[in-house]
Amino acid sequence: QVQLVESGGGLVQAGDSLRLSCAASGRTFNIYHIGWFRQAPGKEREFVAAISWGGSSTFYADSVKGRFTASRDNAKNTVYLQMNSLKSEDTAVYYCAALPSRLWERKQSPDEYAYWGQGTQVTVSS
Repeated sequence: QVQLVESGGGLVQAGDSLRLSCAASGRTFNIYHIGWFRQAPGKEREFVAAISWGGSSTFYADSVKGRFTASRDNAKNTVYLQMNSLKSEDTAVYYCAALPSRLWERKQSPDEYAYWGQGTQVTVSS
């Protein structure tokens, strides 16, 4: 019912900024919360941020708090992740995913997300 496509990744230097986009299709998009995860080679998938279906609530991992900001435009079926002050340790493939609204309290758990995008590569050089 929901298809997600990430874009906006690239190669940047430490201290630079990037904005990732998560474009969704499907009539039921607005009933889902959206989470952002990342995965570096040899590491487990890591929670980054989540934004509620209405955009009024956000939650961030300690590692990105104060640097990353999630937002959404439901009219455009698009969610964004603004990443500022990027560090080399932010290098990873970034994924967006859709979380059923009843599961907001489980937003940090990847197993709870119903749909996933294919990911976009972010590489930060020092």
